[in-house]
Amino acid sequence: MAWIKSANLQWLGKLRDTYRLVVMNDETFQEVGSYKLSLLNVYIFLSTIVVLVALAVGALIFFTPVKRYVPGYGEISNDRELIRINREVADLQKNLQAANTVIEHLKKRLGETPQTEKDVSPLKSLDIQADSTIRPPDPSDVDEQLRREVALDELGMAAREPRTSNFSPRDVPLEQLYFSPPIKGKITETFNPDKKHWGTDIVAPQNTAIKSAMDGYVFFSDWTLETGNTIGIQHANNVITFYKHNSALLKKTGSFVRAGEAIAIIGNTGTQTDGPHLHFELWHKGKPVNPTDYVKLE
Repeated sequence: MAWIKSANLQWLGKLRDTYRLVVMNDETFQEVGSYKLSLLNVYIFLSTIVVLVALAVGALIFFTPVKRYVPGYGEISNDRELIRINREVADLQKNLQAANTVIEHLKKRLGETPQTEKDVSPLKSLDIQADSTIRPPDPSDVDEQLRREVALDELGMAAREPRTSNFSPRDVPLEQLYFSPPIKGKITETFNPDKKHWGTDIVAPQNTAIKSAMDGYVFFSDWTLETGNTIGIQHANNVITFYKHNSALLKKTGSFVRAGEAIAIIGNTGTQTDGPHLHFELWHKGKPVNPTDYVKLE
């Protein structure tokens, strides 16, 4: 133990021994500088430099993008970003595949690519039966309303078509026909073709029944935006009558009605009305005529 302790003291003593480092000009041997050093000072200086360099390298790795180039560290830090990129690429591939499928179907529809039996056969795997529950979507209320108005317009146009032929043996002049009054009340507006008012407006008590003017078949019984609940009847001798703005309709399309039979209830429906009344029109051979000339309404 004494020997080891003596050796350690000698080693520490050598570290503390001082030396002089002299820097001289090689040609003139003139002394440029002189430095007093010891092994301990040199060791401390070199150790300090090593520690500073290590700290600088560590800071460079952990606080700058250089860390991505460190084997293993860069892969772990970029896992989330790689997962996100992979998901985006997968979504783009799915969208591209779907777009290509749609384009191929459009090409086949347009005739650019002929459709073969191979293309049609996969549809058979769906095993669609004749009584399948798959049905086309129901038309919206707007579509139904538009269809009704178009149907009524077409019927009106058909009724307005001029006919120049003479009376057939079955044709009877309007003056010789008997019309049952659809309603009796006060006339508020008369027939006026100049204002495109093709009928007569009659006011009557609420809930009064509207009656058919003659025997005939109901060819229209529905609701329209302008005339509300409307019913149209085709009679003999090319006579058509319309009953508009009703609150309720009592007959359906295709029904046969007798003269004087209730077909509707007086009302105030539709946009072309400002109060409860009946708008009654009488058409003969495609032309509107004044109802008061043939029907007693008051």
